[in-house]
Amino acid sequence: MKVLVIEDYAPLRDGLCQGLREEGFTVESAGNGTEGLWMAQHNEADVIVLDLMLPELDGLSLLRRLRKEDKHTPVLILTARGDVEDRITGLNLGADDYLAKPFSFKELLARTQALVRRRYDNRDPVIEVGPLRIDTATRKTSMGEKDVNLSPREYHLLELLARRAGTVVSRSEIWAHVYEFDAESESNVVDVYIGYLRRKLRLAGQASLIETVRGHGYMLRNDSPRGGRTT
Repeated sequence: MKVLVIEDYAPLRDGLCQGLREEGFTVESAGNGTEGLWMAQHNEADVIVLDLMLPELDGLSLLRRLRKEDKHTPVLILTARGDVEDRITGLNLGADDYLAKPFSFKELLARTQALVRRRYDNRDPVIEVGPLRIDTATRKTSMGEKDVNLSPREYHLLELLARRAGTVVSRSEIWAHVYEFDAESESNVVDVYIGYLRRKLRLAGQASLIETVRGHGYMLRNDSPRGGRTT
């Protein structure tokens, strides 16, 4: 899933981005409120990690703008330990959680993962679609009794499809969630990774789990197909 980190202190921002990437997230970042607002408006992030003390546009004003524009991306605000009023104001403006500095990266990671689960209405860290089982905490995937070894990008793609199981996910949505904003777009890269996933799922005995909906995108079937061919 994709996280947008808006934090002006570069060492903290870089550390958060590196840590989240190592945990398997796609990460975007901004160092001031103006840039952060633009990225939040034009990016398909699953969670925004938002510092309140930002140059150009402060975090509370940024949050107020997003909610006024009816953008409901979950927001985890970062505050100084004593800023109780700012925390209350942030929550009243529509923030979903807060974390006081200094904080443990493990706690930030756990809160971020919880917000992702809440966004997709799946409070359990384990996603199960028919015989497919994805443990989002450990990033382990299995099909029945068989482990499915995936690359980080393959895992991102499968998790997105699994969270949206039974609904069509367009190629543009896949690109927006799985790739970073400045990554070079190639017209067939999504199709290539769908092909990689299908081969690995076929080896695990589920050739038709991912369905192509021509002209629209891809869908992870939630009717437990067994065998057969993909369209």
